[in-house]
Amino acid sequence: MSDRKERPNTRFHGRIAGDRPCAASGCAAPGEFRAPPLEGARGDGPPAFRWFCLDHVRAFNAGYNYFEGMTADEIHAAQSPMAGWERETRAFARAGTDPGPRWADFADPLDAISARFRREVAPERKDGKPLSGQDRASLKVLGLEPDADRHALRRRYSELVRRYHPDRNGGDRAHEATLAKVIAAYQQLRQAPAFA
Repeated sequence: MSDRKERPNTRFHGRIAGDRPCAASGCAAPGEFRAPPLEGARGDGPPAFRWFCLDHVRAFNAGYNYFEGMTADEIHAAQSPMAGWERETRAFARAGTDPGPRWADFADPLDAISARFRREVAPERKDGKPLSGQDRASLKVLGLEPDADRHALRRRYSELVRRYHPDRNGGDRAHEATLAKVIAAYQQLRQAPAFA
């Protein structure tokens, strides 16, 4: 029980075990507690900390004054809740816009996020109706312009079904995958707000 009081728990006291000697002159105890380096001990890289035993780190902490050598104005500025916020930070935007996320190619059927980061300019309709990313992909499958109306959509669908259907090609099933894409694109577009 008494051993516990002599060696406090490392979790609460910052004890870092090692074979460093205490930095206090004449002390033979191990230096297990870190303290700031001596003033002016700056060089390349991070400063080397001083290591003290428990008694000497307590004495060091009792006599440590962060504001030592500062003027009243410097102390007031350091204690301000806004201290540090007046510095200018680096800009996160590049060339006026944010860079696109690495995940910009994920499936976004409503085009709610990824359209902003797409490299090509999204085609827009003259009537102002919005086109989602899925709408654009379906228009591309059907070979239609963004301004196509519902009548043009039906006409193009009928034309492509006649072209790729096996019954029109003497039973040739080589175009079945293309036909499935055409049907899926038509089904998606006929329910899209731009073609309502």
